Amino acid sequence: MRILLVSPDAPVTFWSLKHALEFISKKALLPPLGLLTVAAMLPETWEKRLVDLAVTGLRDDDIRWADYVFVGGMNVQAASAREVIDRCKALGARVVAGGPLFAVMPERFDDVDHLVLGEAEITLPRFLEDLGRGRPQHLYQSGEWADMRSTPLPLWSLADTSQYGVLPIQYSRGCPFNCDFCDVTVLFGRRVRTKTTEQVLAELDRLHALGWRREVFFADDNFIANRQTLKRQVLPAMIDWMERHRYPFPFYTQTSIDLADDEELLWLMGQAGFESVFIGIETITDSGLAECSKVQNQGRDLVDCVRRIQQSGMEVQGGFIVGFDSDRPDIFDGLIEFIQESGIVTAMVGLLQAHRGTRLYERLDKESRLLGEVTHNTEGVTNLIPRMGIETLGAGYRRVVETLYCPDRFHARIRRFLETWRPLHKVRYRLGPEHVRAVVLCLYRLGIRGEDRRQFWRLIAWALRHPRDCRMVVTLLGMGCHFRKVFADVKARAAQQDAAQGAPTLTSQSSAPERHPSESMT
Repeated sequence: MRILLVSPDAPVTFWSLKHALEFISKKALLPPLGLLTVAAMLPETWEKRLVDLAVTGLRDDDIRWADYVFVGGMNVQAASAREVIDRCKALGARVVAGGPLFAVMPERFDDVDHLVLGEAEITLPRFLEDLGRGRPQHLYQSGEWADMRSTPLPLWSLADTSQYGVLPIQYSRGCPFNCDFCDVTVLFGRRVRTKTTEQVLAELDRLHALGWRREVFFADDNFIANRQTLKRQVLPAMIDWMERHRYPFPFYTQTSIDLADDEELLWLMGQAGFESVFIGIETITDSGLAECSKVQNQGRDLVDCVRRIQQSGMEVQGGFIVGFDSDRPDIFDGLIEFIQESGIVTAMVGLLQAHRGTRLYERLDKESRLLGEVTHNTEGVTNLIPRMGIETLGAGYRRVVETLYCPDRFHARIRRFLETWRPLHKVRYRLGPEHVRAVVLCLYRLGIRGEDRRQFWRLIAWALRHPRDCRMVVTLLGMGCHFRKVFADVKARAAQQDAAQGAPTLTSQSSAPERHPSESMT
């Protein structure tokens, strides 16, 4: 049996970091971890190939070669997935599809031969068993959650890892919280399931054996959800592994804000090599947090929580949302002030959107306030009717992102963050040709050709007085270049839309919500 695994392409978004990756000559941020894991679940005797459309093209000969084409992905890849499926059908190839994209609205993909939905550890064996009997069904679903102790190592031999900026590991699935706008619990449940410590170390061994010496992303929706196991088993084992392997790479992941409450956990993560965490802060108002059931963020000094994490050696990347019913027009200025004060350099600010299956979607559906399907939430569009009015929300949103990523505000946040940051890990950064190229490009594009040259050189001069911070400064400047281009596109689209329709509008009928780049199973 010959299997072609295809990962669809995605548009340039906040988290694609496409423009930043150009500095280090990488084509995509992350490889398709879900498909690589699915590949490891297929019989060893089957021939397998991977085509990731983020890094290479799909040829008709690739499709003709395969007995089955496996397509997996997330909603942000919807348009590309549709094209792949249409090409396969035109060439007579049989298609097997799965992942969040297909799980949320399977009826959109009735032409797919076999929809294998839910978690692959449960539904894929059922499909393979029926396939062996010559009677595969059209739809496989399950309300069960997989035991991740049965999840195999991803089949990394299929991927050209040199094309990516980061390699991922998935340690856990599920989240104990139940924010009403979030579809994580819809897809993975509230009971947190984890791999064993031995599995985690085996995955680290595999990446190390590949020669990987760059960042590793723990693709968990809430890495610290099972914190006692982390503190007593996983993190101590990782610290020992890192020491024995001479600290080959740093880590980053996603957590909830209550990480700031646990000094022991902060210390262990810092010692293990965690350099950055993404945290969903969402909003700075208690009314907004209560509205969306973000209980873990309520009753806190959020700036102080961010600084405690920064002082433990981890950059805090923050997710923010505007457009809650309780938001007032002053939310925009308040959000700008909070992000600047806290030194959150990477601030993903998006518009509230309602995902199918969430409590928010159900409520707005009853209130007749839905306007179609979701899009990625930093595109400047929403699929709901906001209480404050579309014009007010749209103008306020654009002002927030334009202000946050103008050079003076962005550079000020870099300084604020680095004044607080106290890295604890001992990761050895190995400088190679790609790093020299990144520095040269950064100096040329931003320091010579950039519009903010004076501020750029002031920041560089400041960083040179703090050699520990130089690598981080260059990294953040490259990311800032990407973010400015992304939000400039948002502004340009809004202007075109206003000119065409005569009034601002935020509605969209596309279907491509963006999340932080964690990877789910087919």
